[in-house]
Amino acid sequence: MLDKALMSLILDGLKDPFVFVDTDHVIRYMNKAALAHYEEGEELIGRSIMDCHNPQSCVMILEIFEAMQNGEEERLITNNEKHRIYMRAVRDDGGRLLGYYERYELPDH
Repeated sequence: MLDKALMSLILDGLKDPFVFVDTDHVIRYMNKAALAHYEEGEELIGRSIMDCHNPQSCVMILEIFEAMQNGEEERLITNNEKHRIYMRAVRDDGGRLLGYYERYELPDH
């Protein structure tokens, strides 16, 4: 198993923002690109992802989360000229949902 420091280095190597959220919808990890991308940066860690989204987006997140609890692995949630955003399930070896990540794909800079 990779230790936390090595995993952080790997995720910080990604050029696009990466945000991990637990099953209580609390932001637990943001890579360097995400910290730079969001105005509040590190202050977001430990806060609810719901505090960062409008009510319509919160409903969508909860719907996708429910689908993930029922086995869905990933869903594209935004696709436009600015970026694509995915929600992807994170599961343990037994298939139990541990959380999800919000993964951005930004156009080349």
